Amino acid sequence: MTEHNDIIQVDHLNLWYGDSIALRDVTMGMPDRQVTALIGPSGCGKSTLIRCLNRMNDLVDICRIQGAVNFHNKNIYANDVDPVEIRRKIGMVFQRPNPFPKTVYENVAYGPRVHGVEDRKQLDAIVEKSLRSAALWDEVKDRLHDSAMGLSGGQQQRLCIARTLAVEPEVILMDEPCSALDPIAAAKIESLIEELKTEYSVVIVTHNMQQASRVSDHTGFMYMGELVEFGTTRQIFEKPHETLTENYITGRFG
Repeated sequence: MTEHNDIIQVDHLNLWYGDSIALRDVTMGMPDRQVTALIGPSGCGKSTLIRCLNRMNDLVDICRIQGAVNFHNKNIYANDVDPVEIRRKIGMVFQRPNPFPKTVYENVAYGPRVHGVEDRKQLDAIVEKSLRSAALWDEVKDRLHDSAMGLSGGQQQRLCIARTLAVEPEVILMDEPCSALDPIAAAKIESLIEELKTEYSVVIVTHNMQQASRVSDHTGFMYMGELVEFGTTRQIFEKPHETLTENYITGRFG
C-alpha cells in the first residue's frame, strides 16, 4: 500500500493502553527522504504514533495494537519480524538528550559494536562520519575521550543523533527533539534535519508549529488520537481542509 514512494505506511492503526484507546484508525504514509511532521495539542497521540513506527510501544506491557505499520511493504508487527532489527533501521531520538555515561567516542561506537563491528579503524571511521553527519565533529574532535556528560544540552542532542546514525538507519524518528533546548541549539537541530533528509527519511513530533512549517515537507494534524488531516506542509498551514485543523493552526485552541 505504498503511495508516492512512502517508506512507511500506517494502515488502520488502533492502539490501546489497557482499556483506554490512544490511537483510532490512523492511516497515513511517510514519504521517503522527506520530513514528515506530526502536530497537535498535548495528549493527542503524536508520541504514541511515532513510537509505533519502530515498535517502542512493545516495551509497554499494557499496550495492544491493531492494524499495520508497513516498512518497505512489510508489516513490522508480523510475527517473523525482529524488533531489534526494526529499531536499527528506524532509529529514535528522544525529547531529552540521553547520552550514555561514557565518552563521546563510546557513545557513537556503541551501536556498531553491538552489531559486531570490532575493528578499531572501522569504528574510528564510523564515529567520525556519524559526528560529521550530526554537525558535531568540529566541536568534539579534540574531546572524543571525554565524558559525553560534559557536553551542552544541544551538543548532547546532536550526539544522540550521531549515535542513531552510526548504525546506518533508513528512517530517523524525532520525538520533540528541540523542546529541552535553547533557541540557538534548536536552530542547529533544525538545520541538521534539513541536511539529513538528503540521505534519510525523518519523522518529527513537535509542539512548535513554526518549527513544523520550517522543517517539514508533509504534516499530519492529530487530535484526540485521530489523524484529522494529512497533506503537504504548505497546504496544511495555508489551506487546511478541516475546520479543526484551521482552528488549531490559527491558535483558537491547543
